[in-house]
Amino acid sequence: MTQILKIALDIPLDTLFDYRAEEVSTEDVGRRVLVSFGRRKMVGLIVSLANLSDLPAASIKPVLKIFRDTPALAPDILKLLQFCANYYHHPLGEVIFTALPQRLRSDQAAAFPQQISYVLNKAAPHLDDLPLRAVVKRKLLTHLCQDSGIAREALLALSPSASKHIREMLTTGWITQQQENRPKLLAPPVSGPLPQLPALNAEQAAVIDGCSPAGFSATLLLGITGSGKTEVYLRLTAIQLEQGRQVLVLVPEINLTPQLEARFQSRFPDVPVVSLHSSLNDSERLRHWLLAQSGEARIVLGTRLSVFTPMPELGLIIVDEEHDSSFKQQDGLRYSARDMAAARAKQLNIPILMGSATPALESYHNALAGRYRLQRLSRRAVEEAQLPSIRCVDMRNEKPDDGLSATLLQALEKNLEHGSQSLVFINRRGYAPVLLCNQCGWLAPCPRCTSRLVVHLRERRLRCHHCGHEERIPRACPGCGNPDLAPLGQGTQRLEDALAQHFPAARILRIDRDSTRRKHALREMLQDVHEERVDILVGTQILAKGHDFKRLTLVGALNVDGALYSADFRAAERLFAQLMQVAGRAGRAAEPGTVLIQTQFPDHPLFDALRHQDYDAFATTQLVERKQAGFPPFCHQALLRAEATHLETALAFLHQAKKMALPIPAAITLYDAVPAPMARLAGRERAQLLVQADERRDLQQFLRHWNANLNNLKARQVRWSLDVDPLDF
Repeated sequence: MTQILKIALDIPLDTLFDYRAEEVSTEDVGRRVLVSFGRRKMVGLIVSLANLSDLPAASIKPVLKIFRDTPALAPDILKLLQFCANYYHHPLGEVIFTALPQRLRSDQAAAFPQQISYVLNKAAPHLDDLPLRAVVKRKLLTHLCQDSGIAREALLALSPSASKHIREMLTTGWITQQQENRPKLLAPPVSGPLPQLPALNAEQAAVIDGCSPAGFSATLLLGITGSGKTEVYLRLTAIQLEQGRQVLVLVPEINLTPQLEARFQSRFPDVPVVSLHSSLNDSERLRHWLLAQSGEARIVLGTRLSVFTPMPELGLIIVDEEHDSSFKQQDGLRYSARDMAAARAKQLNIPILMGSATPALESYHNALAGRYRLQRLSRRAVEEAQLPSIRCVDMRNEKPDDGLSATLLQALEKNLEHGSQSLVFINRRGYAPVLLCNQCGWLAPCPRCTSRLVVHLRERRLRCHHCGHEERIPRACPGCGNPDLAPLGQGTQRLEDALAQHFPAARILRIDRDSTRRKHALREMLQDVHEERVDILVGTQILAKGHDFKRLTLVGALNVDGALYSADFRAAERLFAQLMQVAGRAGRAAEPGTVLIQTQFPDHPLFDALRHQDYDAFATTQLVERKQAGFPPFCHQALLRAEATHLETALAFLHQAKKMALPIPAAITLYDAVPAPMARLAGRERAQLLVQADERRDLQQFLRHWNANLNNLKARQVRWSLDVDPLDF
């Protein structure tokens, strides 16, 4: 019997396409298909089946192939993706294919990719015959003795240099390589009782009890840095595993995934754990995704896109550092993984736990309003550990030396004498923010953005940190010919050089996006810190969260004042969260910690709340200001963005879009079109138009009708997008 298939395609059209096929059933809904679309062949996905079509039977093409080599997407995932498409007003086909691994977006074979594993040979030496300095080889042989046939991924995870040693062991005949079509899990399925968990303090136990009830519940865990939030995650995960359920853990940053994965694998050695993030190659990502879909992987740790991972027995969702803006996609499908996680938990009627030392004001407001359950961890998990002492260094009375105050330099020297580690935090990589001509005032501009080029002195390059443009440092000013060009301001490279001059005997390590570009570089650097081969760390926000450095007792924060007078109403919230996070790296063990913040405004209320580490006081003040100004969370917003070769073209499109919204409902405020704060980015001129409403329902209803009209608007020279709940303006 011929059946009509409603198929979603990865194209920017908000519609499903009708195709026909024989011998299909409801079990095929959610499967990929190969279809003819115009002059090309495309992979689509079956969303639903129908008996009739509005199109003439002769114009309905047959599907070319139905891919039955992988299970279909489950109905709950299709429902979540449909909700996502509706809420963010994005074509369903693009939403679906954004959520799929790259291998499933093409017509390539999508079965489990071949996985390499290794078997120990008789020629391999005994561990006692290896020298003690052969640490990595001893570690590899130990694991191969315990589990002959261990997967390559598991061995590579043991050490950054594991790959080199594996090649040597293959050459010498110590091991043999095997290939398997069905992957061997990193750990066997759960069998027997789980390892005994460490004792919890009273606050942690209360949180566990409050998050344990069955059914949907959204809990906001407000826990200070070092309060043992990860231990709570592990304990709640153990409860779910004992009940035969899966657990999804979302983290904001890729560099936090390996260390969290190590914590989970250490706690649950008999439980299959997989990670999903952009550092995986296509084969690894597909393998991990299929293991989660099959239910074999019981714990999935991943970044933003992991929220859409199929997990048939999902029992709990955990969102770590829920305030982090990395959970919001900033291009294409502009979704919030945190919000989609809450929607998924509600659809499945399961609990979700969102943890942070500095929750997003929207989440905190939801907790105060009773929509979320608020749980607290107010003291550090290690009994001897105390919250760090936070002090502001009044830069009005200081004469900084290369950006470093005398107070901070003295503290660093004292810390070095004590044998403890220090962190100097500045959220600006490179050598200096700008290159200045003192003769005519020329500042090196980016030719493609309305921003300045950053000096990277060691590479003798100027780079734009927005679009990636780079060029050589000029020998003379292009404006007046003055050869005396001066780097202005501080960056991580300049700070590293300054500290090396002040403390020549200190072991200084810079950690930023530039120094960690090489694969495994960050892991090796963090290992050096943990093994106390570093005295002073210089870094950006990469170091601000998630890391537990036992010997780090001093943190200095530089150049923090810019956010205090920013036009972005969220700037103060981001600054407070950033400083609280970086301050939390100090004094996490028995030794007390000290945090020094260099500022021109030491009496600012933000720093007062920071000194007392009182998030509630800061959040209360911010919510009062937001309510008076009519900003989120007391209203709901959407931003229509447009970009074109010329600014006038983008603005003209937005003016036309505003006319198409007429008559504007009384519940909606539609502002005028204006250039974006960064009006030029990567050679494109940008403008935006803000829509606002007091109630989410009114905004969504308006956007639904407006977006349909916008899709009919001719905009050949303009790229536009609708951003619901925008974070950046």
